[in-house]
Amino acid sequence: MIQTGSYAGADMTIVTLGEKDRAATGGCPVHAGADDRKAVPPAARAGDSRVVVDFAEARRVLRAGDETRQAGFGFELVDRFMPKANRPVLFEDGPAHQKQRSAIARFFAPKVVKTRYRDLMVSLTDELIEDFQRKGRAALDEISFELAVAVAAEIVGLTSSSRRGLARRLSRFLSIRLDRNAGWLPNLFSIARSQIYLVAFHFRDVRPAVRERRRVPREDVISHLLTQGYTPREIMMECVTYGAAGMATTREFIVMAAWHLVERPGLLARFLSTDEAGRMAILEEILRLEPVVGTIYRRTTAAFAGASPADASVPPGTLIAIDVRAANAGSAGACPHAIDPDRKPADERATGAVLSFGDGVHRCPGGSVALLESAIFLDSLLRVPGLRLSTPPRVTFNDLIASYELRRAIVECERV
Repeated sequence: MIQTGSYAGADMTIVTLGEKDRAATGGCPVHAGADDRKAVPPAARAGDSRVVVDFAEARRVLRAGDETRQAGFGFELVDRFMPKANRPVLFEDGPAHQKQRSAIARFFAPKVVKTRYRDLMVSLTDELIEDFQRKGRAALDEISFELAVAVAAEIVGLTSSSRRGLARRLSRFLSIRLDRNAGWLPNLFSIARSQIYLVAFHFRDVRPAVRERRRVPREDVISHLLTQGYTPREIMMECVTYGAAGMATTREFIVMAAWHLVERPGLLARFLSTDEAGRMAILEEILRLEPVVGTIYRRTTAAFAGASPADASVPPGTLIAIDVRAANAGSAGACPHAIDPDRKPADERATGAVLSFGDGVHRCPGGSVALLESAIFLDSLLRVPGLRLSTPPRVTFNDLIASYELRRAIVECERV
């Protein structure tokens, strides 16, 4: 099936590479047309990218190995201007990527996350919630980002500078946007500002951490990169990648999950009454419905065949865009756009969050970190007496990483 339209601000032709699109918006036997989504991207302008909307085909593309390589997320700029050696792991492919992923897997394994970082998540949450209750008011996107930055900084090794200063510098850098509709001068100013923030991040956060790890190595990512011969500049680029791919996306999900929970008393009661495994299952269902990154890109390196002999092969060099929302919905069974913690997926190969963390060799390594810290933080936040969401978040979309962004979500409570 071929469709034309717009997706995440990019011109595209939508092409299913396998069986007919199953991501239907209706046909729900319980309550037809049910749609709990809060972040649906704007509709697209034309083009020639090929978009996969079927779960089975999306999974096959993501697991294609040498037939595809990483794309999107600024990959083309990195490929053009950054040396091939020691690139951030997100932008690597092939043996170099496999070697690096295997080496850093020990920092993100679910068992390691629970045993090494759980106490940190709890103590940080307690600190943030106590501060919120003292003030009686907070911007949820700000405190969730502070939590996400602090946890990721411990894993990465960015612990030699002020935690709040680090969060502020990263937030400023990640907020820079280039506007294709603006003239060259506004974009030039944006680029200049981004470089100023990047330099500040390098000298205030990365270099002190590198100096300290050279003197006393620790069990973190920066110490590992130093053993691999990475320069401070290369380490900085890796840290920026973790900031965009991990810290920022965790912030968005915490705000999104809180928004859904406070507006659904029954779901909230269930969330607060179940155990941690039950809370994480609810969060995975929300993430299935509202994947932070809505499009995952790959570029074919060889002719890529469709699912059946009738499908024409996709030529080398083709940009494939995987519509994560549609693929997730297609695997969900009845009422694909409704939140259902008891959902039994129509496709038995689908996990709770489906493709929201990606799949294959580039699957997000920090998925277990994001879910656990979200479960811990939200369990504490949502028990605060008198909690209310006085201002729902403003929803915008980031074209660079094809994600939603939720800002100015104000929560209030009884002051203590």
